[in-house]
Amino acid sequence: MSDKKSVSLVLSSGGARGLAHVGVIEELENRGYHIDEIAGCSAGALVGGMYAAGKMPEFKDWICNLDRIDVFSLMDFTFSSRGFIKGEKVYNALKNVIKDCQIEDFDIAFSCNAVDYKTGEEVIFREGSLYAAIRASGSIPTVFQPAKFHRHELIDGGVLNPVPISLLKNFGQNLVIVVGLNGPDSAIIAPPKKDRQGRSFISMPSWLRDYRNKMLQYFPEQEKEEKSTSLSSFNLMTRAFDLLQDRFCELLVAQYPVDIVVHVARNQAGTLEFHRAAELIEIGRQKAIMAIDDWENANS
Repeated sequence: MSDKKSVSLVLSSGGARGLAHVGVIEELENRGYHIDEIAGCSAGALVGGMYAAGKMPEFKDWICNLDRIDVFSLMDFTFSSRGFIKGEKVYNALKNVIKDCQIEDFDIAFSCNAVDYKTGEEVIFREGSLYAAIRASGSIPTVFQPAKFHRHELIDGGVLNPVPISLLKNFGQNLVIVVGLNGPDSAIIAPPKKDRQGRSFISMPSWLRDYRNKMLQYFPEQEKEEKSTSLSSFNLMTRAFDLLQDRFCELLVAQYPVDIVVHVARNQAGTLEFHRAAELIEIGRQKAIMAIDDWENANS
């Protein structure tokens, strides 16, 4: 097997599925790989930023202890046409656990992207406030209100560059690993019932089933398409955007000499299902094991 152990890691956008990034990072560490730089987008910016800041244990402990009601309570709903969630409450809660810090002070090179929706310009963060960067990068259009940053009003970097391989600086020096969260249904794996220590993941109590139905009123993309032979105009628009982004992601990866691609299926979890954190982390770990094993066997 190659002795190449330094990694340039690319973490794509994908909402709550981004928690699978945590499992991938943990598996890389367990195998002795050294993450030299991280480029993240949206959820990938959040997880990658926490790791680069050396705060992954605190972040994992916080996110894995949020249940459905906690997640719902952190969503500061608004009637604004610019997004139905302000997006400040959740970051303020996280700041109580992990203080803000400056990206340029990290031991691991970190970058993430956002988009100025007025000019169409991609804005890249390589320095400055971590929370300003991840708040901007994760501003999902129509869901979270745009983030104000200096003269810019920024939305999710995934609009232009959901797999930000272009942000990397050490091509040719490191192993390039991409974690994509918008894979096809063929990439879906059965949700694990237990973690690595054999402990069962917390399941949804029966009294919360009504709450789930209430959540679907806010997040209709989580409804099963097979319930109807036709889609609503909203779901049709969402589906069309998903198809465009999935193909765009494939084209982005194909442009670069990537060594390993870890595929997590788009339908593995809903965009806002952060209450499934522990389960999604384990899914990321399992997907990383499969992808890295294949690469190591091919290069042994």
